[in-house]
Amino acid sequence: MPDLQDGETFEMQGSGAKPYVLKNTGGVYSCSCPAWRNQSVAIERRTCKHLRKLRGDAAEEARLGGTLPVRPVKAATDSEGAGEDAGPPLLLAESWDNATDLSGWWMSEKLDGVRAYWDGKQFVSRQGNVYHAPSWFVEGLPEVPLDGELWIGRKKFQRTVSIVRRQDKSDLWKEVRFVVFDAPAAAGSFEDRLNFLRNALAKGPKFANWHQHEKCKSLEALRAELARIEALGGEGLMLRQPGSNYVAGRSSTLLKVKSFHDAEALVIGHQAGAGRHKGRLGALLVRLSDGTEFAIGTGFSDRQRDNPPAIGATVTFRYQELSDSGVPRFPSFAGVRLDAAIATTPAAGSKIEEVRPPTALPATAGSAGSFKDGKPRYFEFLEGTSSKFWEVSQARNTITTRWGRIGAAGQSKTKTFTDGQAAANAMALLIEEKTDEGYVERPR
Repeated sequence: MPDLQDGETFEMQGSGAKPYVLKNTGGVYSCSCPAWRNQSVAIERRTCKHLRKLRGDAAEEARLGGTLPVRPVKAATDSEGAGEDAGPPLLLAESWDNATDLSGWWMSEKLDGVRAYWDGKQFVSRQGNVYHAPSWFVEGLPEVPLDGELWIGRKKFQRTVSIVRRQDKSDLWKEVRFVVFDAPAAAGSFEDRLNFLRNALAKGPKFANWHQHEKCKSLEALRAELARIEALGGEGLMLRQPGSNYVAGRSSTLLKVKSFHDAEALVIGHQAGAGRHKGRLGALLVRLSDGTEFAIGTGFSDRQRDNPPAIGATVTFRYQELSDSGVPRFPSFAGVRLDAAIATTPAAGSKIEEVRPPTALPATAGSAGSFKDGKPRYFEFLEGTSSKFWEVSQARNTITTRWGRIGAAGQSKTKTFTDGQAAANAMALLIEEKTDEGYVERPR
């Protein structure tokens, strides 16, 4: 796309109804989006993702001299969503394709902590919320942007979340370390920025250190290191392309490497598809041998969506890890077990619906109404003086949430979706967000 000439404007659609207006006035580029308007820097030093998309990262970095202005932040709240342009300009990773040779790339452990952007004065979350760290915790940190992870240790993600989301700046922060893996505003390549971190953090900050990286020697060495880290309880690896720049947004110069696990489950229902999958399978409703129920919505070919596995069949699927409540995360369909009888049996007293052809699946609420309808999932957050609950339930194509102090009636909200599949997906996302915040599921 050609660059904007002096006095020229361009409209770009964002998340709202009206498009954002991008303009070049005498070499000063502007955008009408909130991210550009609310930055606390001179207008000629501002940028946003819309300008980067229009002009390209290289052109914007050249215009700004390689600096990355911090986006506006907001105070942390209990809201269930964040604005499109609320967070800082973070570099985000792509997933490794499990085949590309990454020899020569920089390899480090993927930390199971809380992503944090130090803007020179405070910690900002990926969504733009402020983490209220005590003054003694940030003492000695340089007044330049740093990208890293607030981390306690392997398999301690929930503990980390429960501490860094507090606003009382308590002594619990003594458990946390700020592990820094990049310096967004530092000049030069990734190697140059690593050297900058070594020097900047060599002395001064007591609770911060730079993240160790080593060169990946071969594909075999990568797989061996991944196995070693996962055996220790680590989440996986991050691989960074040599000589790469720090750019805002998702980039193939940063790859996350995680193992997938295989498992089997019993098909207990079909969810109707929507959009291009209207009139055929949207997702399989399945049950593990321990009674855990969830949906598998990816990994199917068009032919498999037209002729899905029958209710009562045993299917294999791949997933990355289990959530704290035992639900597989990011499940993907692998195939049907045709070499054995049903390996997973229904829970006692349960009833499996009769299989229906995909053409009979309704296009809206459909069979999703038979999946966990009327069975709320209840969570509690107990930390310091906080004693809160959160509850969610699905009824066909609606989701109802209820929240408040434990022992009180609390508040409630119901949201309607286009179909049962969309409601189920939204409910799963909400549950993941709440568990990430430190809520723990409890039986009712």
